[in-house]
Amino acid sequence: MQDSDDENYDFEYEEDEDDAEQGGDVDVENKYYNAKQMKGDAPEEAIEEFLGVPALEPEKGNWGFKGLKQAIKLEFKLGHYNKAVEHYTELLTYVKSAVTRNYSEKSINNMLDFIEKNAEDEAANECMEHFYSKTLESFQATNNERLWLATNTKLARLWLAQKDYTRLTGKVRELHKACQREDGTDDPSKGTYSMEAYALEIQMYSETRNNKRLKGLYERALSVRSAVPHPKIMGIIRECGGKMHMSEENWKSAQSDFFESFRNYDEAGSLQRIQVLKYLVLTTMLMGSDINPFDSQETKPYKNDPRIAAMTALVDAYQRDDINQYETILQQNKDLLADPFIAENIDEVTRNMRTKAVVKLVAPYTRFRLDFIAKRLHISVPEVQDIVGFLIMDKKLRGKINQDVGTVEIESRADLDRMHAVADWTTAIRSLASVVLNESEGFKSDDALGGGGGPSFASSMPESFMSSARGPAAGTSGKRKPNRAPGK
Repeated sequence: MQDSDDENYDFEYEEDEDDAEQGGDVDVENKYYNAKQMKGDAPEEAIEEFLGVPALEPEKGNWGFKGLKQAIKLEFKLGHYNKAVEHYTELLTYVKSAVTRNYSEKSINNMLDFIEKNAEDEAANECMEHFYSKTLESFQATNNERLWLATNTKLARLWLAQKDYTRLTGKVRELHKACQREDGTDDPSKGTYSMEAYALEIQMYSETRNNKRLKGLYERALSVRSAVPHPKIMGIIRECGGKMHMSEENWKSAQSDFFESFRNYDEAGSLQRIQVLKYLVLTTMLMGSDINPFDSQETKPYKNDPRIAAMTALVDAYQRDDINQYETILQQNKDLLADPFIAENIDEVTRNMRTKAVVKLVAPYTRFRLDFIAKRLHISVPEVQDIVGFLIMDKKLRGKINQDVGTVEIESRADLDRMHAVADWTTAIRSLASVVLNESEGFKSDDALGGGGGPSFASSMPESFMSSARGPAAGTSGKRKPNRAPGK
């Protein structure tokens, strides 16, 4: 999530703002500009020329400071990390007296941004950590709190990139404390640094899947009103929030967070906006929404962007239930799965697509083979069996799987309805018989009627009906005895 296009949240200073400050000996100035002309074609010679500038000054001054800056940048780009650290240590001795506080702060910030953007391997990262440590030692002594906060934030970002969560945890706590007043409340003047500390910690919990800590911190960060953070910081916080909601299968909240994240990244000019837009499209499919994610004013300009063409085609196939087109797009754009978050969640979308395809495909059949479905959908037989089993368990398909022969028998809908009707009719008859036999006065005994000797309706009924109605007497088998002729 931390790309290198805009890491300085105080909006970049011009790289060569120092060239506006003119003055000093003409020979020193000429040597400096001569070295600048050599940078592109002969960087090694340019380094020597730049390092010769400070020696021409009788005391530390502006041109020596600028010469060291240029030499350090070239040394870092060429991989001369030890020399770069050595000369950076020398450069820091200029900030106390040779140049003004504001000028030195801007220059050091630009230097650290340059180092951060051009660090491409482990050795470069180790060199960068030395730069941060040297800077902290120097500016802590001069009590420059703003640069101290900025440098510590960069150091925390480095540890996040290295997944050094132990040191990162300690550093963000230190940053939070530095952004508070003595009474423990947030200091509004340091709100930007406080929000970035939240963003770093939220990213850490997102990467370590600690959703419990992430949720509390996420809600706390959104409730901060004492600062107007850089839009990229809010983009990071919202992106992590969207991923958290996705893990909880809260698609609606995830969609909202990814949209806000995209909007903030877009405002900041961050390249991460493209990746988050892909997440937004993915969430739309998981929601089963028919709304096109590119209908909004913010996303519409990216509809035909070649970087998200595959995701655009996927959502189109998904909304048309075109499983063949969907599978083809996935096969032709396997680079989509290079993002672990997309790879993790696209399986659910694919399963939904295949499930709908199976239901549509088997609708006309009462019996089908699993390999027939596998061939039509271009997936394996075990995958088909898994989908059919899910449909049966979810009662979206009524049938039984015969694993021995690889077939599925679908229960006849007509037979099933007839069976249910017979069961309902039998229940109704039993209920009616119960009412007639137990509640009708014609079947009650004389005692129950409170009376006397008049013949009841029950007594006038044939014995055969009464015995069958009452059921077998106690101690009998329930079989009816044959009638015998009198005298026999």
